[in-house]
Amino acid sequence: MAANTTPAGIEKEQAFGMAETEMEYRVELFNRLGQTCFNKCVDKRYKESELNMGENSCIDRCVSKYWQVNSMIGQMLSAGGRPPM
Repeated sequence: MAANTTPAGIEKEQAFGMAETEMEYRVELFNRLGQTCFNKCVDKRYKESELNMGENSCIDRCVSKYWQVNSMIGQMLSAGGRPPM
């Protein structure tokens, strides 16, 4: 019976490893997104404790574009590198 439990154990380890890799990727993506949009949209000299309207709008657009591009790249990679139709 021990021989039957080994493949299931390996599958669980692989699934856990894949989930761990995916989580690391998501954390990295979120950190890059935050850093990129912050650097692009927020003035380096803080004048106010809150974001102003221009900064809020810029961050909204930046995040939206970042997710759109990330989604397009994911679709291209899953389609074998071809652009989505």
